[in-house]
Amino acid sequence: MMATAARDPYRQAAVRRETLVHPTAAAAIQTECSACHMPMARFQANAEGRQGEVFSHLPLSHGDELAADGVSCSVCHQIGSARLGDRSSFTAHFDLDTTTPEGERQIFGPYEIDTGRTSLMRSASRFLPAKGDHIQTSEVCATCHTLITHTLDADGEVIGEFAEQVPYLEWKHSSFAGERSCQSCHMPVIEGKSAISSVLGVPREAVSRHVFRGGNILMPRILNAHRQELAVKALPQELQTTVQQTEKNLRTAAASISLVNSRVAEGSLHTEVVITNLAGHKLPSAYPSRRSWLHLTVWAASGEPVFESGGLNPDGSIRGNANDADGSRYEPHHGAIDDPEQLQIYEAVMADPDGAVTTVLLSAITYLKDNRLLPDGFNKTTADEDVAVHGKAAADEDFVGGRDRISYTVDVSQAEGPFIVDVELMYQPVGYRWAHNLGDHEAEEIERFIGYYEATAERSATVLAADKAIAE
Repeated sequence: MMATAARDPYRQAAVRRETLVHPTAAAAIQTECSACHMPMARFQANAEGRQGEVFSHLPLSHGDELAADGVSCSVCHQIGSARLGDRSSFTAHFDLDTTTPEGERQIFGPYEIDTGRTSLMRSASRFLPAKGDHIQTSEVCATCHTLITHTLDADGEVIGEFAEQVPYLEWKHSSFAGERSCQSCHMPVIEGKSAISSVLGVPREAVSRHVFRGGNILMPRILNAHRQELAVKALPQELQTTVQQTEKNLRTAAASISLVNSRVAEGSLHTEVVITNLAGHKLPSAYPSRRSWLHLTVWAASGEPVFESGGLNPDGSIRGNANDADGSRYEPHHGAIDDPEQLQIYEAVMADPDGAVTTVLLSAITYLKDNRLLPDGFNKTTADEDVAVHGKAAADEDFVGGRDRISYTVDVSQAEGPFIVDVELMYQPVGYRWAHNLGDHEAEEIERFIGYYEATAERSATVLAADKAIAE
């Protein structure tokens, strides 16, 4: 996903939609949105006194490597230690050295480098390798993965700021801060010694794997299926492996779930679901198109379902979800569910200055709902506005740092037990409404992505955790 960041068709469609909604700010939107997905091309443009661009680089082709290579090794490893962790470094405002002559600039890693290998790397890359402990800190990741965007009015004027995606700030407000870094999960270390260079490499301890384990199962599938049209360089098996490794990580390291107190009394089945967030940030985190929800089914002794909440439709929508049915509405946070038309969905729902639900990022000024599962140690009563809980979850005493508990009551008076209860915590990187709301505007990039989404919608979600219980 790092290397293909510039080729991401969802990002291309989303940026195009933002420029159509706010045409007078189109140049500023492109320069901001190219900062993390085309950082080399954007930084070079800025160094030459120009704004970054997106669409002038499309379609990506040979000879435009600064844009086509997405997030390269040399971008992250050139980031200096100045201002790291400070708000001024967020939204891709990292420091790169542009004053030292080319061929003399440093590139940072966690190890001491001897003179011979320094000369070797300089001759191969024109960079001087230098030890920089900051490269293994969460604050380096925060420069691009903390996006504080500007809210624009109908005339394209800035009227506020909006915390679009802030996993680093969520991490800082959790028990993980000071204990585990972003890299510890997303770049796990190799056991034993490993060489970090194929030429005269020295075996070293605690080498971080540059797999960048994330949560996007949808985009590698789309990139693979439409590789020629999107000029994808990664091999088919590599993208397939990315999907498999991502799903494995999501199913083992994202969350756990358990059914407790399952019983039948006076014609009703009662059960409680306890979800534990294993991640060091909200779940799901980052880009607000991501959502998780509970899919709970009750089966009678005959094998027939007597209740279902949260089933996924083939088009990627969720049955019973108010927002998927009507883009002007949204599903509230629930503490208890007794109707199949209700569902517990963990998501961030944005609002524009008029208080209307929106998926236009630069029209958003606040959240109507943010009940994404909190990381361990997160105190919602002391959280600042950037990471605050919004909506009914703020007053839910069972919605706390590290977990949520929700009760279900199901009428089983017309069925025979014992009853089987199945529950799954589902996850979807791009929700139905986030894809289809793009279609409010016409553009090639938008039409293309919606077509991709519709073709992949049946496989747009995965199971993070599951449990089963018997009630009688």
